[in-house]
Amino acid sequence: QVQVVESGGGLVQPGGSLSLSCTASGRIFNIDVMGWYRQAPGEERELVASVSRDGRINYADSVKGRFTISRGNVKNTVHLQMNSLKPEDTAVYFCNAHGLGYYKDDVPIVDGMDHWGEGTLVTVSS
Repeated sequence: QVQVVESGGGLVQPGGSLSLSCTASGRIFNIDVMGWYRQAPGEERELVASVSRDGRINYADSVKGRFTISRGNVKNTVHLQMNSLKPEDTAVYFCNAHGLGYYKDDVPIVDGMDHWGEGTLVTVSS
């Protein structure tokens, strides 16, 4: 099966930096898009940044120039470098892997589903 696991997060002061990492594990042979979403209390989940298999990158307007998404050297890994953090960046950050191809019991599966991590809390506060 497929698992998506985030790491990083924590408490940081305004203006500080944090780095998040995410790895999708399992017998995966393709991932169309990996990205980061966030959800603040009382708000809907929103896209922060994503990177496609062919390298196309998309950022939310609110994080452009401050956040950088990149694919890791380890396969099926993505990182999010967050600089100049603001209190309004406080949220639970979720990693998403979309459009997976993987083996289940030696049978290749191609799905258009979203696979989510459990989330990691980022708190920006003085």
